[in-house]
Amino acid sequence: MKYFLLAAFVLAFTVQVSAQNEKKNPTFEEVISLRSVGAVVMSPSGELVAFTQQTSDWKDNRFDTEIWIVKNGSEPFQITNNPGNSSFAPTFSPDGKWLAFLADKGNKTQVYAMRLNGGESIPLTEEDDGVSAFQWHPGGKRIIFTKREKDDPSKKKIESRYGAFFLDDIDYSLTHIWEIPFDPDQPNPSELPCYETADSLKTANGCISKAKPKRLTEGDFNVNGFKVSPDGKKIAFNHQPNPLINSFAKSDISILDLESGQSQILVQNPSADSFQDWSPDSKQLLYTSYVDDTVSNFYTNSKIFVIDVGSKNSRQIASNLDENPSGLTWNPKGIYGLFWQKTQRHLYRIEPKDGTFTILKGFPEMVTGVSFSQTGEKLAVNARNGNQLNEIWVSNVQKPAAKKVTNLTKQIENWKVSQSEVVVWRSKDGALIEGVLHKPLDYDPTKKYPLMVVIHGGPTGIDTPSPVPGYVYPIVQWLNKGCLVLQPNYRGSAGYGEAFRSLNVENLGVGDAWDVLSGVDNLSASNLIDTTRMGVMGWSQGGYISAFLTTNTDRFKAVSVGAGISNWMTYYVNTDIHPFTIQYLKANPWDNEEIYRKTSPMTNIKNAKTPTLIQHGEFDQRVPIPNAYELLQGLRDQNVPAELVVYKGFGHGITKPKERLAATWHNWQWFAKYVWGEEVELPTGESK
Repeated sequence: MKYFLLAAFVLAFTVQVSAQNEKKNPTFEEVISLRSVGAVVMSPSGELVAFTQQTSDWKDNRFDTEIWIVKNGSEPFQITNNPGNSSFAPTFSPDGKWLAFLADKGNKTQVYAMRLNGGESIPLTEEDDGVSAFQWHPGGKRIIFTKREKDDPSKKKIESRYGAFFLDDIDYSLTHIWEIPFDPDQPNPSELPCYETADSLKTANGCISKAKPKRLTEGDFNVNGFKVSPDGKKIAFNHQPNPLINSFAKSDISILDLESGQSQILVQNPSADSFQDWSPDSKQLLYTSYVDDTVSNFYTNSKIFVIDVGSKNSRQIASNLDENPSGLTWNPKGIYGLFWQKTQRHLYRIEPKDGTFTILKGFPEMVTGVSFSQTGEKLAVNARNGNQLNEIWVSNVQKPAAKKVTNLTKQIENWKVSQSEVVVWRSKDGALIEGVLHKPLDYDPTKKYPLMVVIHGGPTGIDTPSPVPGYVYPIVQWLNKGCLVLQPNYRGSAGYGEAFRSLNVENLGVGDAWDVLSGVDNLSASNLIDTTRMGVMGWSQGGYISAFLTTNTDRFKAVSVGAGISNWMTYYVNTDIHPFTIQYLKANPWDNEEIYRKTSPMTNIKNAKTPTLIQHGEFDQRVPIPNAYELLQGLRDQNVPAELVVYKGFGHGITKPKERLAATWHNWQWFAKYVWGEEVELPTGESK
């Protein structure tokens, strides 16, 4: 009997190895070209689900987004095809007969609508500066939208004489709310005779009358979010003094009465207030706020409140939920929202009356987006488990059992991908740290592997198990080359509560480095890695931590710094988010130069020994490029091998496929040279 079992085991192992050998190591282009789902919206009846899907257009060097539909769980089908541009923000009409969306069809972004029983999409707006957001009025005969105000005409006259210039933090245009009528019974353009006039819009198949927009809000403020009440009588909207990013902390909530046209402030705390949703009876608002916290809202929790619109009495709910909420919505079945729970993200239901909460079971462990039917009885989510790509799922609320209606994961069924697991260790100061350890499919526990450490940004980002992790780091290909990859959720990461997110306050870089190095020590103590062949990298805050490591330790053979901070003083005076530095370091550099020195990679530049690749966008405003040049020159002055790659035309992220491919290759070359001792040439020729 024991020989039979042994033979069966050997056969099963042989079949498994054979299946693994048949799988392919994907190319960088194939990883970048993976189709992915984004926004998900359920129709009022719950019969239809619209979602966006992104593809890579290598010819035009862009990522394209188009809208797809699922009807009663049937096979998804594409309903937009906007060559050269994208279609996004799908929204069903209240009667479920139309789908409106935003598209940039060769001009500015406008609102389009199409009948769901067939026909061409028609433009509903024709705004010179485009539309930023929109919503159907519950009556179905109006579209409410926001748009940026036109520039002052005198600006062109000044420019014609004095040339182009702008005043920092002063020259901007405000965004306000408008409405435009919509006829839900209008025929398709192809059914109309085309009598083109000044008041008509020419479409591919005919003409439609051009409706005239009406402005709804006035004032010296910037609208950055809104929603019409379910009864159609009011609009709640977020506003802040100007559109500048740092003004978010001064955002308030007002109510506009559509009948009188008058608006009044409803919530006005010293710190950021953010409207979330109306109650189903239109009598209360759900909102989040930092209340009077103006000094730590980058890393503390926002609080959830319900306010009565008439009396203005408010109350906090779900105060024991120790994470920042997202996607909060209120329907007849309750309040729902997404909350991190370590490396998982769950959909919670909150009881409006007493704030008690529960996790909705029956869904994948990582929920990215959610949408409900009008009654709240059905829902659709964008979600995945740790071994999947994101998919669209539908379910009933009362008996949750999510059904998958897309199959994006099929793209990788023949690939050699990551085996991911969550690992835990103690940092230098005793803090408990988690991370995601990626292993190759043919992992051999008797071997010691080279290690790549990939650090997420934020710092309030988070890494989770995934079969194809990456961005500009070829993680899957490194695994298949024969190494392990660790993604540490260092102090400050989301998912572990407010206290954990606060652990790197006045300790940036220092505590983060403890967490990374102790994670390496943990793997070494378990005899998993070859500590003579290790590399570390990251983008944004991950780039900063990588820069800190390159000047404070020589344990790694190579480092890659992506859009990273090299000197907090340089960063503070250049970035577009000055409060970030003050909140984390608790001072500006003139009041406490020492904390800026303690946490800056440049402080210990003379200790640097590790070959370092620096990657940066040419027009990065979040982490301006002087940080890259400062680190580069400092490393060169110490005779440390260093290269800087500047990606032309980009800001903080690499948002086009060809440059993302280039950044991936640059990392592959750098670590091949310094970790594996291999010289790799950058391939020439067209991407496929």
